Amino acid sequence: MNNQWLEFTKQIKEHYKKDFVPLHEPTFNGKELEYVTDCVQTGWVSSVGSYVTRFEEDLARFTGVKRAVAVMNGTAALHIALKVAGVQPNEEVFMPALTFIATANAISYLGAMPHFVDVSDKTLGLDPQKLEAHILEIGELKNNQLINKESGRIIRAVVPMHTFGHPVDLEELQLVCEKYHLVLVEDAAESLGSYYKGKHTGGFGNVSAVSFNGNKIITTGGGGAILTDDDELANYAKHITTTAKVPHLWEYNHDEIGYNYRLPNINAALGCAQLEQVSHFIEQKRELTAFYGKLVAPIEGVKLFKERENTSSNYWLQTLILDDTLERDEVLAFLNDNGVMSRPIWTPMHYLKPFIECPRADLSTVERLKKKIINIPSTPIKEG
Repeated sequence: MNNQWLEFTKQIKEHYKKDFVPLHEPTFNGKELEYVTDCVQTGWVSSVGSYVTRFEEDLARFTGVKRAVAVMNGTAALHIALKVAGVQPNEEVFMPALTFIATANAISYLGAMPHFVDVSDKTLGLDPQKLEAHILEIGELKNNQLINKESGRIIRAVVPMHTFGHPVDLEELQLVCEKYHLVLVEDAAESLGSYYKGKHTGGFGNVSAVSFNGNKIITTGGGGAILTDDDELANYAKHITTTAKVPHLWEYNHDEIGYNYRLPNINAALGCAQLEQVSHFIEQKRELTAFYGKLVAPIEGVKLFKERENTSSNYWLQTLILDDTLERDEVLAFLNDNGVMSRPIWTPMHYLKPFIECPRADLSTVERLKKKIINIPSTPIKEG
């Protein structure tokens, strides 16, 4: 590694005023302590309380959807989103091979099978054109259902994931779903505050999921939410995430197998304070993108991944794309050895033991990108 890379690490540490810069840390500059203290002092810290309702209402308003249902984490949100969308055991669900394992896990929880498709260089997310080409190769429509001719299983849904906050081509993907009778379930875990043609991600699918893990753009400590414009789906999601308990003053009656996925009030209180600051966090992240753009410009063999036209990214994780002159692991070793925490993109799903035998399309773009993508420190903070 040359002096340009050494200067790169030096400037990042000066920017953050740290000798070691983590990849992403939560930022608590608002009313977090006030709201959490209120929970503790009033005793409303667990599965019921006013902050849960407030967080759901504030989140729905911010994302522009009709309803939000808060749950304990993003994986739980995606699990329930898929369930209320109608995914059944022994069905298949299209998803990108390049994503965090939670996407594939949530499909598997329902006894369904992940079916991996390729991604786009332009979005790093699921490629609608490649998806349709794969459907034409392996699928056939029977009785308004898409069947995998090779496995005989129904293909029920498509789950795009907005990688590092960058929206996929949602309108094109919607057309593919309509054409082949597929349910669109957005994995918007990373894209709170991201927009496609002026509309918030998570608002294009029948239902979607977001995450509020400690490393996300806002956090509830651990948490997630289901987003939808369908009241019936939202009510069902709320019911089964609260153990499917039938409302009654004292009786314990549960009308189906449910899940104890409720977000505690104390976590929701944290989320309310964080959500009040999300626009400011995004502004800071966009400033960080401009800062990194200047740092990266003189370095050969690397570019900073940026939002496309007609999209607005939350820039959750700042992303470098290496060319063939640079070895990913050499760059990672140098950055981490010099106090700048950096990570590669996830291991593609078809390499992981639980999913090796899952059906998949040609994944040539995934195979190339897995060796080229690096995330660098992304905590929102102003320079100086």
